[in-house]
Amino acid sequence: MTTIKVLMIIAVLGHLLCGYCDCLLIYAGGEKFSFRMMSDNEKMRLAFRKMPLKNPLLSMLLGCLAMCMYCGGYYALCVWMQQFSDSAARIMLISAVIFFIPGTAHHVFCGAAEWFYIRLGMTEAAREAITDFFKKTSVTMIVCYLGLIIFSVTLFVLVVSGVTVLPRWACIFNILLIASVLFPLRIGGAGNWAGAAMFLGLLLLI
Repeated sequence: MTTIKVLMIIAVLGHLLCGYCDCLLIYAGGEKFSFRMMSDNEKMRLAFRKMPLKNPLLSMLLGCLAMCMYCGGYYALCVWMQQFSDSAARIMLISAVIFFIPGTAHHVFCGAAEWFYIRLGMTEAAREAITDFFKKTSVTMIVCYLGLIIFSVTLFVLVVSGVTVLPRWACIFNILLIASVLFPLRIGGAGNWAGAAMFLGLLLLI
């Protein structure tokens, strides 16, 4: 088995682990949390009333490990793509870095915000504090998604245009495309389930 395939297998496991970490932040409080709740402390309190403090801590720690695991998979795709288009491989590599570094910070910030909200008693003052914190650090989320979009679009164009040896229909194994199908279903960790599906599908074809 080649190094590229090994890294892609690890990426599948990393995305699955990161999806679990997302669910720790979204579901473990007894109610499903959404960012829309952040404007209403009663809804926030209801969502987090049963959330143990260990959940956001566990999510932050395991999430960082998970992102390191799947980072290798994105690098492997860049290396694999280099044989077909050096310039495209460079674009994918740069966008993967843009996605990974701010994305890791964003994941930690989300966990930290939940931890402090619970630790400070889920009061209105706590809600205002973590909302302000989230707004001021939201640039990490924006940059993260920007990098992911550039990576995904580049991969999609190269596959669907026939530049690679993959069949054109393999363009469906794309995190952005799969996530766009899962997001309307409001499934927690949808982006990571999509990432796992992408790497699994490409692993079988490369």
